[in-house]
Amino acid sequence: MTKPTPILSLRGIGKSYGAVVAVSEVDLDIFPGEVVAICGDNGAGKSSLIKVISGAEEPTAGSLAMRGKPVSFASPHDALEHGVATIYQDLALAPRLSIAQNVFMGSELTRPVLLPFLRVIDKKRMIAESQRFLSQLSVSVTDMTRPVERLSGGQRQAVAISRALRWNAEIIIMDEPTAALGVKETALVLDLIRKLKADRRTVILISHNMRDVVALADRVVIMGAGRKYVDRPIHGLSADDLTHLIMSGNARAA
Repeated sequence: MTKPTPILSLRGIGKSYGAVVAVSEVDLDIFPGEVVAICGDNGAGKSSLIKVISGAEEPTAGSLAMRGKPVSFASPHDALEHGVATIYQDLALAPRLSIAQNVFMGSELTRPVLLPFLRVIDKKRMIAESQRFLSQLSVSVTDMTRPVERLSGGQRQAVAISRALRWNAEIIIMDEPTAALGVKETALVLDLIRKLKADRRTVILISHNMRDVVALADRVVIMGAGRKYVDRPIHGLSADDLTHLIMSGNARAA
């Protein structure tokens, strides 16, 4: 059986801040439709690696490729145009704006009025499209004019994911998506990630919650002291196993 082509490949990725080496010689292949969890203790290099993948930082060493073709991201917007969206822990939503306004923030739909060169925002179409994205995620919010500040934590995650879908993102990076959420809201977010996987989207999950990782991930990558030292399928691992792997990696790095 022919092995699928990675949707994203990292080779020899390094990131330094002056004399501080945050990431060193990381090789990583990520395949279409899989959920990959990147784990490790604080200071392990996870955040710096994700900043490189998301376009927030340029690597100081190594290269990236998408479907075998070299790429270089100059900014998060550049990464987004290549199909890589990042949903940070704060979600970067405008709480007083409506659901539809948040989904289309920075990429509003317009329609001509009176003259072909005179255009206005097409609110009706934005509302309909926002509803379609949320329906894909099986989220039962019907009023797309509702301010985001009136939504639950899980519903806000759904709005942030809908914005990524609006850009037709193939890879969605989720940073601690269940942090500070209750049991019910966490269950909703886990279901959202499963729906992304069912839709053949690739999810890169950064999480300290090992139960979430075991419940969602196909593969786990564990980092320590800026290096990748575990990259294996999640099958057969428990949350306690993952914790022990992280701790043993810390001991090795020390």
